[in-house]
Amino acid sequence: MRALSLETLSAGKSYGHFRALDGVSLKVRAGTVHALLGENGAGKSTLVKGLVGYDPLDSGSILVSDRERQIRAPREAHALGIGMVYQHFTVAPGLSVAENLVLSRDDPPLRIRWKAERDRLRAFMDDMPFQLDPDRPVSGLAAGEKQKLEILKQLYLQRRLIILDEPTSVLTPQEADEVLGLMRDLAHAGEVSVLMITHKFREVTAFADDVTVLRKGAMVGSCAVADTTVEALSGWMMGRAPTHNTTVERPPVNEKTEPCLRVTDMVAHNDKGVEAVHRVSLSVRPGEIVGIAGISGNGQKELTEVLLGQRQAESGAVWINGRPYHGRREEMLREKVHSLPEEPLRNACIGTMSVAENLALRQFDQPALCRWGWWMNRAAIDKQAGERIERFQVSPADPARPIQTLSGGNVQRVVLARELTEEVAVLIVSNPVFGLDFASVAMIHQRLLEARNRGAGVLLLSEDLDELLELADQILVIHDGHISYQTRAADANRVELGRHMAGVEAEAC
Repeated sequence: MRALSLETLSAGKSYGHFRALDGVSLKVRAGTVHALLGENGAGKSTLVKGLVGYDPLDSGSILVSDRERQIRAPREAHALGIGMVYQHFTVAPGLSVAENLVLSRDDPPLRIRWKAERDRLRAFMDDMPFQLDPDRPVSGLAAGEKQKLEILKQLYLQRRLIILDEPTSVLTPQEADEVLGLMRDLAHAGEVSVLMITHKFREVTAFADDVTVLRKGAMVGSCAVADTTVEALSGWMMGRAPTHNTTVERPPVNEKTEPCLRVTDMVAHNDKGVEAVHRVSLSVRPGEIVGIAGISGNGQKELTEVLLGQRQAESGAVWINGRPYHGRREEMLREKVHSLPEEPLRNACIGTMSVAENLALRQFDQPALCRWGWWMNRAAIDKQAGERIERFQVSPADPARPIQTLSGGNVQRVVLARELTEEVAVLIVSNPVFGLDFASVAMIHQRLLEARNRGAGVLLLSEDLDELLELADQILVIHDGHISYQTRAADANRVELGRHMAGVEAEAC
């Protein structure tokens, strides 16, 4: 079998009165990598779900290798040779590579004859551009190897058009480049065609042949990557020419100032009682952003939770502004410790409460939002909410609306409005823009830099190395609960950072 071409003609999808996809026509040429860009809510996921049969399209046509096809269920997409690699791994860690491959079939045998299956798998692996030992446990694979297994699974199932959904979000830079390079090579060899959803312009320009941009459910542009620029793609995504107002001056860090945040020899366990943070020490000065790079699951979550008082450290100490700190609310208020945690709707908000009430969570028992120590001043809460909603461009601008009904970007804007309006000494931030649209990312990055320039010490934990290279003054790498490497961001080398993120001792560059 050879690579498939895929074309949609006037593809449409509605949910009630909401038109999620409106007349989208695109073509993925056989043997190419086609990037699909768009902000949150642009229609990318709706289109892809229609192509793989999980949520069939309402209108329009799908052509596979120039023949019109109906795709009403995943089995129909699979039968046509269309497969998908998801953002998060779908492999079973308790099984071997061989078991994952065999059990991924739509019709696995009731009785598996493993000798014959392993012989077939070894022959299959011999024809692949990259190999994995069929008997190897998946639990022992690195993140890049697991992503390769996801791709091998689609090739083993004879998929000849593969959809990649944010395929590099859990990979180191080297793993990301290797995986995308392999997919590009397979495509250009005529083995597969690739439709890649991504939010990283670098991946588009480095690995894609063609690109399509969706906005508000409609296609606004499609062309060869060689014929466009990042600025043009940004304009298509946002509906206007990209602005550069997010460029903020960066005064140098005063190396002589005492740290406003200091952590020494911290040890913390995860939810299973296993040590997740091992003797971590770090410091952040006023007017400095210290970034912590690492692949998800290497202790970042537990470290953040200890600093925010959500998890008890086993040992070690934390100082804020030179005083011992234990993450209690009264300490956070006194020392001006603020936070922008990951998944803010779960970790920083109460979903059923209004936007105004969530904006008041830090000060609900303080003047002027509270009188006589017990009576909340609703008029003052609503007035404060209106001012902050306007300043941080929260949409819709309705203080009474339950915060759980807002988009992810607007929930993050509400949390920013609450955490960054007052004076901030220490700001603890974790994956602040994950899954957000282009405009929200730019705004949040600008606010973080402004907080730094006003004298806040910012600890930024992020799985996006590009974000850290853009924002941080210092970068630390965490791997397996250890701080394994540290460098000034200006001197950082992506390859060296990636090797430490993967747990490989860096070689001299």
